[in-house]
Amino acid sequence: MAGPMALELHPDRLFPAEPSVRAIARELHGHVAELPIVSPHGHTDPAWFALDEPFSDPTRLLVTPDHYLTRMLHSQGVALEDLGVQPLDGSPVADPRSAWRTFASHVHLFRGTPSGLWLDQTFATVFGLEQRLGPATADLYYDRIAEALATDAFRPRALLDRFGIEVLATTESPLDDLAHHDRLIAEGWGGRVITTFRPDPVVDPDFEDYGANVARLGELTGCDVTRWDGYLEALRVRRADFRARGATATDHGHPSAVTADHDRATCQRLLDAALAGTLDPGGAEQLRGQVLVEMAAMSLEDGMVLQLHPGSRRNHSPRVLERFGRDKGADIPGRTDYVDALRPLLDRFGLERDLRIILFTLDESTYARELAPLAGFYPCLTLGPPWWFFDSVEGMWRHRRAVTETAGFANTAGFNDDTRALLSIPARHDVARRVDCAHLATLVAEHRLSLDDAADLAEDCAVRLARRAYRL
Repeated sequence: MAGPMALELHPDRLFPAEPSVRAIARELHGHVAELPIVSPHGHTDPAWFALDEPFSDPTRLLVTPDHYLTRMLHSQGVALEDLGVQPLDGSPVADPRSAWRTFASHVHLFRGTPSGLWLDQTFATVFGLEQRLGPATADLYYDRIAEALATDAFRPRALLDRFGIEVLATTESPLDDLAHHDRLIAEGWGGRVITTFRPDPVVDPDFEDYGANVARLGELTGCDVTRWDGYLEALRVRRADFRARGATATDHGHPSAVTADHDRATCQRLLDAALAGTLDPGGAEQLRGQVLVEMAAMSLEDGMVLQLHPGSRRNHSPRVLERFGRDKGADIPGRTDYVDALRPLLDRFGLERDLRIILFTLDESTYARELAPLAGFYPCLTLGPPWWFFDSVEGMWRHRRAVTETAGFANTAGFNDDTRALLSIPARHDVARRVDCAHLATLVAEHRLSLDDAADLAEDCAVRLARRAYRL
């Protein structure tokens, strides 16, 4: 029986197959391969960097928290408990080594997927592994990775240095005490690891424990959050707290892009009903949309960038939500309207040059029809990169082809990895840089772009657009 296959990373991976275009892509990638990483939006745990303790084991670092991995395995009948995902009731789960073996025995499922690319690059470049992961090499991988994680070179802060991460933004709730960010600031890491303001628990009436969350917001800020003006002031106070910890952006994970601009009396009625638990779905949509417009107004005041991530039908499986809680891979994209949904916001703020709103989508049909034309006109709008299900090779190609001719490169926000998986960040950025260089090489080969302009744009896409979009 043949032994394990070699783990090889081709130096020209993801570049065009045509030799002359591939050569151009290779040259362009040489300009950006070693540039620092700007990671302005993600979901890594700030405790990792504040405490700077060794990671516990390979499974809890690489598999259990990564819903890109767990959702694929779940789709093939693997129980989440067998991957170490803890049920809310505390039921037993597989131990880390057993969970790793389960993962290794199913790793073939990731062939041809973005996760497969990221995993191979992480295993080869971060841990120096030379054989492919599989059942026969599961324990070899586990032991080699566990041995590495026990060393100082693999502590979280050391990895930030090793990966060349210039800045990394985490994402926290307004109810978070931000103690980990306080420690980072005290120890000189405040400008390197920053926070992002994610107010969903206190602005979405459909969020679990919404009423209690808003009450807690009032306790933290000393504001009367039962009154509309007091509620907005509480959000304004917490934004200032986040700004003091380095935040440059807010993030909003709404089910749609609906915005609203109601009078104060209507806003108070919506808030009253939300706190009483009597708000209907249409009212909930209007309240979320109103708060989004209020957040745009606050962004004009304090300069924070507003990110809108609409369109996810979150926690699509009520059984998984009930057993495991949120963010377990059961979120599904849905249709999203932007042109009409954003009108109330754009009517008030669309022409404001000092406002920056970064739009994301899970509905690719909107790229050329809605998003590129909107960003190609309104000064406040910038287009985020392909997100979540579409931060893939093909997703990035579709995005560039659909968006760039109308919006240009300047109206896009570069790349952000939007991940919980720290060790995959270099691989994710390298994939994005390779795809951008492949796209630019095609334009050069077709004489639509000079080589000098392509090299300049490659650096824009790699770092400069993200720095500018997130005001870093």
